[in-house]
Amino acid sequence: MISQISQPRLKGFRFPRSIISYAIWAYHRFGLSLRDVEDLLAERGVIVSYESIRVWCQRFGTQIAAKIRRDRPVPADKWHLDEVVISIRGRKHWLWRAVDANGDVLEILMQSRRNAHAAKRFLMKLMKRWGVPRVLVTDKLRSYGVAVRDLCPSVDHRSHKGLNNRSEASHRHTRRREKIMGRFKSPRQAQRFLSVHDQTATIFRPKRHRLSAAPYRQSRADAFSLWNNYAAEMAA
Repeated sequence: MISQISQPRLKGFRFPRSIISYAIWAYHRFGLSLRDVEDLLAERGVIVSYESIRVWCQRFGTQIAAKIRRDRPVPADKWHLDEVVISIRGRKHWLWRAVDANGDVLEILMQSRRNAHAAKRFLMKLMKRWGVPRVLVTDKLRSYGVAVRDLCPSVDHRSHKGLNNRSEASHRHTRRREKIMGRFKSPRQAQRFLSVHDQTATIFRPKRHRLSAAPYRQSRADAFSLWNNYAAEMAA
């Protein structure tokens, strides 16, 4: 990825797209800090500060994530919804996440509440992007029932803690990154980072345990090709 320097430079940026996109990829694909990515680039002869890498990730990471989301196939019609508490500056916030039956993240939303209004807001955002599902699986939080009755009463709503392991398991990567980053600094920062992080995982974590070696390598090559194409579309 980093060797492809034929792409035109971004206006106002000293480094080529390939290096910028490589830094964004490394930061979101692996459990690395910004300083780790700085050292990784320095070993390859690219001298850049971690603050510059932070700017790249904030400015261009969201562009790439939007393009990944734009080109994704239609998700499975069975969705799993769950929420997890995240402490930010001593206050509780709730990360609402939806994944489909294949375990791919559909949407996330940071909110300060865990009530019916918050559940409606999340479900409306989810359906605006992906349509109405056939089945919704949630835990026993009553706010989900209110949201489903008001917004999509025809959906088969299954509310049982034991059925929602797929969504609950999707929070593990968030917890890992939260620890590496020393907690999130604000809800906005968490929303921005996790939106890119989850979309990156969509194409670079293709359920390795379900694939033999050849299909996995092809899937990985396709992911690199997609990433390079998205990097070519980045706009300053």
